[in-house]
Amino acid sequence: MKELKILWMTVGVMVALIACNTGNDTNPDPQAVVNEVSTLVKSGDWVITYFAQDNIDETSNYDGFTFVFGSDGTLTVTKNSDVLTGTWSVSHEDNGDDSADDNPHPEFEDIDFNIHFTAPDLMAELSEDWEIVSHTDTKIELKHVSGGDGGVDYLTFEKK
Repeated sequence: MKELKILWMTVGVMVALIACNTGNDTNPDPQAVVNEVSTLVKSGDWVITYFAQDNIDETSNYDGFTFVFGSDGTLTVTKNSDVLTGTWSVSHEDNGDDSADDNPHPEFEDIDFNIHFTAPDLMAELSEDWEIVSHTDTKIELKHVSGGDGGVDYLTFEKK
């Protein structure tokens, strides 16, 4: 009787371990995530609904600006009759050090949302290799941790 009890406990533990292992590999192919986010951002006009540098909310600096992410990597920003251009891309860059990543969404690990402007200063502030925190069909939340002082910046785009 004791042997039967031990056998059932062993079977139960094995079933639990198998169930845990089969459900853990939920990270999609990084290139699939890159393609998904790239397609999403090219699908309309976007506005900044949140931008904070070192815990200072600077969102209002971007009121009235519309961002269009072109399929050729061009980022066009308009406000009234002013037109500014930069570049953008989404890329997978595995740095091999996942211990430094604290992204609660492992599907975005090592996926960079890159924005680059040379001028004016207002747009150049957005020039970073942003980490994707989350995204939906209408919203993309990004963050950037400074390599210098460890300050964290946040940027959120929402579809117009």
